[in-house]
Amino acid sequence: MPLPRRALVAAAGALAAAGALAAALALTACGGASSGATAELAPAKGSIAPNGAVVNLTADQNRVTTAKVDAIAALVPEEIRRKGTLAVVDSLGTTPPLDFYANDDRTIIGVEPDIATLVGNVLGLKVEFNPVSWENIFVGLDSGKYDVGLSNITVTEARKEKYDFATYRLDVLGFEARKGSGLKVAGAKDLAGRSVGVSSGTNQEKLLISWSEENTRNGLKPIDIKYFQGTEFYLALSSGRIDAYVGPNPSLAFHVAQTGETEIVGTYSGGGADVLGKIAATTRKGNGLVQALNGALNEVIRNGSYGQVLKRWGLDNEAVPASEVNPPGLPKP
Repeated sequence: MPLPRRALVAAAGALAAAGALAAALALTACGGASSGATAELAPAKGSIAPNGAVVNLTADQNRVTTAKVDAIAALVPEEIRRKGTLAVVDSLGTTPPLDFYANDDRTIIGVEPDIATLVGNVLGLKVEFNPVSWENIFVGLDSGKYDVGLSNITVTEARKEKYDFATYRLDVLGFEARKGSGLKVAGAKDLAGRSVGVSSGTNQEKLLISWSEENTRNGLKPIDIKYFQGTEFYLALSSGRIDAYVGPNPSLAFHVAQTGETEIVGTYSGGGADVLGKIAATTRKGNGLVQALNGALNEVIRNGSYGQVLKRWGLDNEAVPASEVNPPGLPKP
């Protein structure tokens, strides 16, 4: 069931406060790469301290691990158990701290690969990473080439028609603006008449379009939506060509921590006003894998290894208390 509006407002407030704290400590929220953003935000080749933790950017990740659980591993479809590997499809490694390349420019690191590794541990499967472009994640899942997508994918009602989901993180969108701009974003009216950047084909774009239409209905100016597919939006921000950019809060807040030139001026649920957005492990509908994924995620949440991974990447504020199968998602337009 969708959360009551009062609960959503409270949750949004808590998320905003947590996001602001994380940024202040030196690191976001609702699913951006989840939505297909591909901004190349890789940090400098050195240590970073988001959320007070030093981040390992080398190929030698020394990832958090956990033990196999036979009862959960038994839920894996026989074909996957037989091959002994879990084919994980992820984005091209360009969105820290979600999924990006280590300083060897080959090894994929980030919170998504770490969570995939934990899932593989519980299921007794070797994880095989397959970095592809955003649209090819779904092409590969559809064809059966890959078993599961772990790439900051948001649960939506439209996607639930083709895929099964096991949630593992809150989906929080962030609004990034130049430091000192005075802009604060809590809803549609705050962006009336503003120029806002976004990546096309994403949940963020859907949000901006719906907000712009809301403003028009209410007699306010529409949002001037500008489209970017890479990091050129930062030049637009610095030059004042756009007032803000909306994307996955984790990657935007990570960028804020690196440069100190911008700030997060608001966060919002990736599920919209009536649904608390969730990021989920995504698999082809009806292939029998989702229960195993759900069981593995709940096991790592229970045993604390999940919490260690989120803390490692400064995403403590995006933790979920339990993994859900196919919860309410972003509504259809």
